[in-house]
Amino acid sequence: MTKQTIAEKLKLLGIALPIASEPAAKYANYVKVNNLLFVSGKGPTGNPKGKLGGDFTTEEGYQFARQAGIVVLAVLESALVTLENVKRVVKIQGFVNATANFEEHHKVLNGCSDLMLEVFGEKGVHARSVFGAVSVRDNLPIIIDSIFEIEE
Repeated sequence: MTKQTIAEKLKLLGIALPIASEPAAKYANYVKVNNLLFVSGKGPTGNPKGKLGGDFTTEEGYQFARQAGIVVLAVLESALVTLENVKRVVKIQGFVNATANFEEHHKVLNGCSDLMLEVFGEKGVHARSVFGAVSVRDNLPIIIDSIFEIEE
């Protein structure tokens, strides 16, 4: 039995990676240091605006985090040519644009974490942090910052 490729997994999940967007200022989309790839903060597709706990529910936030994770995958693919060169997801950080009384940041970030596990299997198990933010760029509901170990 042959092992399923990441491209096949994405297809089964109904995920078509977008073209990786270019940074909006003078910074890199990613930086490679030895066998680590640091991906700049990415938000969800469609440019939604608003706060979790006010404008959006936890469930909507979960989907936004998943969308941001798909954008991260697009950057990875542009950097590595193939996602097969990801050795491990190291860390995911989420910055959740939330109201002061919102307490489900961790459930929102699960959208990205679950995606990484679905795509990379055991290699998708990662460390993570999630923070509530008073504001984030463009009033996006979430920004995902990530680190990956890659094949040399």
